[in-house]
Amino acid sequence: MNRSAQYARLEPLLARVSKPAQYIGGEVNSITKDWAQADVRWCLMYPDTYAVGQPNQGLAILYEILNERDWILAERTFSMWGDLAALMREAGLKQFSWETTRPIRDFDIVGVSLSTELGFTNLLEALDLAGIPLRSTDRGDSDPLVVVGGHVATNPEPMADFIDAVILGDGEQAVLMVSELVRQAKSEGVDRLALLERLAGTGQVYVPQFYDVHYGPDSTITEISPNRPGVPERIRKFTLTDLDQWPYPKHPIVPLAETVHERYSSEIFRGCLRGCRFCQAGMITRPVRERSIDVIGSMVETGLAATGYDEVGLLSLSSADHSEIDAITAGLAARYQGTNISLSLPSTRVDAFNITLAEELSRNGRRSGLTFAPEGGTERMRRVINKNVDEADLLATVEAAFKAGWRSVKLYFMAGLPTETDDDVAAIGELARRVIDVGRSVTGRRDVACTLSVGAFVPKPHTSFQWAAQAEVDTVNRRLRDLKESIREDRRYSRAISVKYADGRPGRIEGLLARGDRRVGAVIEAVWRDGGVFDGWSELFSYDRWTRIGDEVLARFGVSIDWYTTRDRGRDEILPWDHLDVGLDRDWLWDDWQDSRDDIAVPDCRWSGCTDCGVCPELGVAIEMGPSGRSLIPISPITGPANSAANTEATHG
Repeated sequence: MNRSAQYARLEPLLARVSKPAQYIGGEVNSITKDWAQADVRWCLMYPDTYAVGQPNQGLAILYEILNERDWILAERTFSMWGDLAALMREAGLKQFSWETTRPIRDFDIVGVSLSTELGFTNLLEALDLAGIPLRSTDRGDSDPLVVVGGHVATNPEPMADFIDAVILGDGEQAVLMVSELVRQAKSEGVDRLALLERLAGTGQVYVPQFYDVHYGPDSTITEISPNRPGVPERIRKFTLTDLDQWPYPKHPIVPLAETVHERYSSEIFRGCLRGCRFCQAGMITRPVRERSIDVIGSMVETGLAATGYDEVGLLSLSSADHSEIDAITAGLAARYQGTNISLSLPSTRVDAFNITLAEELSRNGRRSGLTFAPEGGTERMRRVINKNVDEADLLATVEAAFKAGWRSVKLYFMAGLPTETDDDVAAIGELARRVIDVGRSVTGRRDVACTLSVGAFVPKPHTSFQWAAQAEVDTVNRRLRDLKESIREDRRYSRAISVKYADGRPGRIEGLLARGDRRVGAVIEAVWRDGGVFDGWSELFSYDRWTRIGDEVLARFGVSIDWYTTRDRGRDEILPWDHLDVGLDRDWLWDDWQDSRDDIAVPDCRWSGCTDCGVCPELGVAIEMGPSGRSLIPISPITGPANSAANTEATHG
């Protein structure tokens, strides 16, 4: 491993911090390339700890795609826990990459995956620790571009002052397009501003500083407009149409330190058309694109050989919805029968699940509890959120599972949903009681169990609920406490049913950050300067800090946290993300919002006909094609995934 000079100063500090192994790099399948031979150098960042960020599928995919090109170098970085961050500041050390301990400010691009709004302060902490100016307008030609992507980046406005560019949608082709433009700019001696203009000119990279936001007397947005020629009014997302031509990750990194997931994961399809109105991921990743059964099998075989893992996760937003899921699981179960390899579907729906599928997943002898997500406690609430699962389906599935030998189920719900009442949340407990009754009836045993996990609902951009008021924290917490107390006091079920729920207070701050505009950026910076980092960690999150600083800062703009969270939006109000086009028709989203208020559910258009949401290419959406198809600008490297020969200069850890 070719370590930078900084490592000699870092190494003594590691003996003084918790979990030092997470910082040392050198993992199996990590890649170190010749710095001098690379035309473009990326440092990919996940703004959380190594344990949380390293298993991220998007990070793994982009790391391999970039490093397969002989002219691109990609390394990784993660958030430093507070103990090491303090020591680094004392020693004058900078935020570094895991592969070579090189300061990340030496790279051309810092590519950030934003998966949660509560990670915003972590990004500011990393930029400051790196010595990179916080504000994009303060950066010079020697500073790296800070480019963000991920689901949360579909409303980057709260972070607009701190980021240089935003990629919407799928990242595989996007990072190669950006790399090519950076390479061209470097070879031509183009300055930073001109490079950003070229990126913005593609129509698929959002450069916040090239847009002005205007507000009216009522504090709502009146206009979002480009402030220079050649910059489009709307920015389109990237959509990868042929997943089979991009079978990544092939050789994912095997961590040396413990991480939250340790398995080989194969994404079996991307997108979801179930139409759950609360689900940002399902909306923004439309349309559905499936991987073929042969490619999935090949990915699993290659990935297991490269990692030595004994678990395979078949990933998607609703994995049992793959049109060939039975054949996929049966084939993989047969291939690995008699081994210690287990299969899992991390995301399943009641109405797409069957016991044959479950038996295939547990053929090697491992049998974990079954997990489902009804989300709403009553039939009415499930119609409101368009979760097309009725109670009869759930109980029938649970009955079959208990008959087949399962003894526990886990059910996910949300509280604080639009139009929700106290009775809707209380009904979650009644549904759990019926699940236990079914289990006891078919097994004749008392040891069946049901775990209820309930989270606080947060309205998100680009969903049908983007106009909805967020429920008051006190209301959500009271309903959840009442639910837990009702189970605890019921002697017939108190031992069989457990209730786990999160405090609604972090959800209120998440709601502020999710639907905020540029004025919220001042709150984020002030919270960070007051010591706010790792806000996604319950032990470090400070609700008092966020509310005290938030309302104080926002008062300067004539708004408040409540103004952003507990307020319904009107149809004609310009939303902070309206200039960012993820393919969804705004009128369709509004009509779906009205349907929700009338308790009207809409079926999955994969099986029930088009609902005209605006995403599909035949309706006129510009789609970035697969490697063999067209691209919006000429990009010579995108002729197909690079072969292994392109990596001859790389050294694998």
